[in-house]
Amino acid sequence: MTNFPKGFALHVGNVGIKDNTNDLMVLTADSNSAVAGVFTQSRFAGPNIEISKQNIATGSAKAVAIISKNANVATGETGRSNAEEITELVAATVNAEPSEIILGSTGVIGVQYPMDRIRDYLSQLKSPFSGREAEAAAAAIMTTDTHPKVASASVGPATIVGVAKGVGMIEPNMATMIAVITTDAEINSDRLDEIFRRIVDKTFNALSVDTDTSTSDMAIVLASGQAGVVAEDQFESALAAVCLSLTRQLAADGEGAETLIVVDVTSARDEEQARRVAKAIVNSPLVKTAIHGRDPNWGRVAMAIGKCGDADINQQDVAIYFGDHEVYPTPVSPQKLTELETYLGSDEVRITADLGVGNGTFTAYGCDLTDGYVRINADYTT
Repeated sequence: MTNFPKGFALHVGNVGIKDNTNDLMVLTADSNSAVAGVFTQSRFAGPNIEISKQNIATGSAKAVAIISKNANVATGETGRSNAEEITELVAATVNAEPSEIILGSTGVIGVQYPMDRIRDYLSQLKSPFSGREAEAAAAAIMTTDTHPKVASASVGPATIVGVAKGVGMIEPNMATMIAVITTDAEINSDRLDEIFRRIVDKTFNALSVDTDTSTSDMAIVLASGQAGVVAEDQFESALAAVCLSLTRQLAADGEGAETLIVVDVTSARDEEQARRVAKAIVNSPLVKTAIHGRDPNWGRVAMAIGKCGDADINQQDVAIYFGDHEVYPTPVSPQKLTELETYLGSDEVRITADLGVGNGTFTAYGCDLTDGYVRINADYTT
């Protein structure tokens, strides 16, 4: 098991939304922690997101509470009032101000919270908490995830531990899914925010399962400071490693997914072009289904590159690879075809598109498209 860093304690429980499993996570800090975060830009963002964005702007937080299986989105003034009440109840439990609470929620849209049950549960909850296990927190926030996502790294005397959920409705816009990352390193909130945004841009914002941006996306990081100051460059590298691990775990567990797809775009004009082309490839249903079917149809990748419409991308300068196998412009020999098909049946498939334009690079993460994805989402509320 992976324990949260020094200065953090955990409670998980069931407030009556999920059947027979935990649906509430409350993570507390011994004292106010430096905090930074990014949130969905969806115009249908829920009140939990609005409250958390307001509270995180102070640069410090005392607790994070996340409710799963109910997004509290498109719930009107009642939903806003409920979110405010939950924030107040959590604050009272952990001896904090409501402005020191970050509140997340994930699940079905357009359904009111069962407030009688939530109110009764939180009114009886007492802190300090004794839990430390990150896996318990990750399990409590799951919706259609098949397993908890946890990642950790060390930097000097400090530890970084992150948990995340989200396997569908994932195409980020300043954040993706829900991720809570903790560290006992000492760092001020302004520097933490600057570093975290750089990292999110290359990790969570490089992830797409189905091109759909959630109404409840949130990625936050809290620093208790109890392990003291560490080298900032080393801290950034360790935090990036945790975020990348969570990104890869989320992509691999995409709804119904069987294959993690990693798309490298190289020799682009700049990073922005590389990002657009990588996302076009990883989001293409035709590419996704070809990988699922172990079909070495590189024409699907060429199509995805071409539809970006960039005038400086010339097909005669482009090279496409599946793993180490060049498939365009030099086709795979008949002798190597079986080897390529075997590679496409791997748990992870890497597609490389060298654009032959400049020095820009970007890597995107996604998954194959299976009948399991259709089934999960066809039956999501029924």
